Amino acid sequence: MKKIHIVTLVVIAAVIAYMLITLSKDLTTYDTIASARQKQGKFIHLIAKLDRSKEIEYNPVTDPNFLAFYAVDSLGGQTKVVYHNTKPPELEMSERIVMKGKMNGEVFECKEILLKCPSKYKDDPLQQEKALEQKMQD
Repeated sequence: MKKIHIVTLVVIAAVIAYMLITLSKDLTTYDTIASARQKQGKFIHLIAKLDRSKEIEYNPVTDPNFLAFYAVDSLGGQTKVVYHNTKPPELEMSERIVMKGKMNGEVFECKEILLKCPSKYKDDPLQQEKALEQKMQD
């Protein structure tokens, strides 16, 4: 093989390796509250539900960039969440909340919130009837 072929193969291999490394950083898993407590200070993704039995602390007049609430994960773990930004408008209606941030002691310091809202077809009788008909035909 010529030197140009070898150099080209090395460059291609380096580009592929770089892409694999950068793309693997975007692949994340969701942590539970228990595992998040073991990763103090590390940036994680946490998925939980809003604990509706506890009060949401948010006063836009006093401090519009402070929101605190309690979240419960699927295993029953609970933590206080502090978010230094405005309250997402549909927080109370969300089914699940995906939060990105770090555990600081017993408090999850949230940097970003993504709401997983219920399907708009969930309680729609026409949609349920169509789904039932589809199942009957199969």
